[in-house]
Amino acid sequence: MAQSKKELVAKVVQLQQSAIENMARELAERPAMAMLQQADGVLNTRIPQEKRAAVAKDIQADVKKYADDAVPMLRDRAVKLGPSTIGALLEEKLTEAELKEVIAMLESPTVRKYQALAGEMEKVLAEKLVAETRTAMEAKISTLEQNVVKRLNAAAPAGGASAPAAAPTKPAKK
Repeated sequence: MAQSKKELVAKVVQLQQSAIENMARELAERPAMAMLQQADGVLNTRIPQEKRAAVAKDIQADVKKYADDAVPMLRDRAVKLGPSTIGALLEEKLTEAELKEVIAMLESPTVRKYQALAGEMEKVLAEKLVAETRTAMEAKISTLEQNVVKRLNAAAPAGGASAPAAAPTKPAKK
């Protein structure tokens, strides 16, 4: 039974649904991760040691609440937009024969197995990268923070409060 081009496009979009969902999750999480990094800097420089753990725990709870709300909303919307955006692009740019090839590739057990390994591959690489570069990166980050503090102190009005000495932050974890 011959499939129409629209049916082939719908099949490709359906096969790519998990990639669409992952993209939406990453978009939702990106601002939260940036805020966590900024908060980490503030925690280490402005919050007394005895209060850091409690404040960090509260911030983590806020981030979790945000993610619990934002991720499903963006994921569901991305899945709904897939056919009209990705589908339209596929329909315009690929022939029926090319769509059939893409479907065959996406349905291949080997390609599926490879795609399933993507997260694990990224994780093992990131863990090794962080382990091998942690000391060098912490030193670079510390130097950067010290330079930023110096510049802020130099630019502060005379008699104003000086910027606190920055404590080294940890490299972002994947």
